[in-house]
Amino acid sequence: MRIVAEGVGWGVGGETIVDGVSLSADAGETVGVLGPNGSGKSSLLRLLAGIRRPARGRVLLDETDLRGYSRRAVARRIALVEQAVTTDQNPTVRDVIDLGRVPHRSAWSGSSAGDDATLTRVARETDLEEHLERRYSTLSGGERQRVQIARAFAQEPDVMILDEPTNHLDIRHQLGLLVLVRRLVRDSSATAIMALHDLNLAAMFCDRLLILDSGRLAASGTPPEVVTAETIRSVFGVQATVTVDDAGIHVRLAAAPGVPGER
Repeated sequence: MRIVAEGVGWGVGGETIVDGVSLSADAGETVGVLGPNGSGKSSLLRLLAGIRRPARGRVLLDETDLRGYSRRAVARRIALVEQAVTTDQNPTVRDVIDLGRVPHRSAWSGSSAGDDATLTRVARETDLEEHLERRYSTLSGGERQRVQIARAFAQEPDVMILDEPTNHLDIRHQLGLLVLVRRLVRDSSATAIMALHDLNLAAMFCDRLLILDSGRLAASGTPPEVVTAETIRSVFGVQATVTVDDAGIHVRLAAAPGVPGER
């Protein structure tokens, strides 16, 4: 399985948001998308997920343009976890996770034994077993994010697209979540593409990285190729010290110009 973007572009109101970005991700890979706020990360992920159609360029899944797939076919193969999901309904955690199984069911059919087994497994893997009967509206922001990730896991997709999945999570759950995503990708030969803010986490858990700047691709490659002091300065506008040792890449950021407390 391979997902490819060929020079995709998209904008709104005459403003270009994503400008000619190309990428490819193979089965078993975890690809991180980085960049400042407003750099086009979320918009690029929606193009890859088929939520938006590119104004130019194309997105290919197994060499077929996403526009050639039905919505249902896309939903069976690509799962998207967005930054914040709200609802005016009052579902339980079980109900939300079960939504991941809907694309695999025939019209009007209920859940099967296989669906139930998948839901139970995913709840266990995401540490939600004890919360299945809780109302989604009663959860904290971090708990809701874990539920949405569990829903995506239940979808059993070929491609998982995650928009800043570690938002609202404490350090333990950030690490646990990224370990889980990486393991799932490798065990199932799926692909994960995720937007992240933390350079250290991105370097630790991603096979390859892309950095966007004003909608354009500023850097692409392996973490050692991309996470450099020069790139961090030019794209993020901060000074950084980057060291590499047996444990991996370590980024230490200085204060940005104009930030209170800078010396």
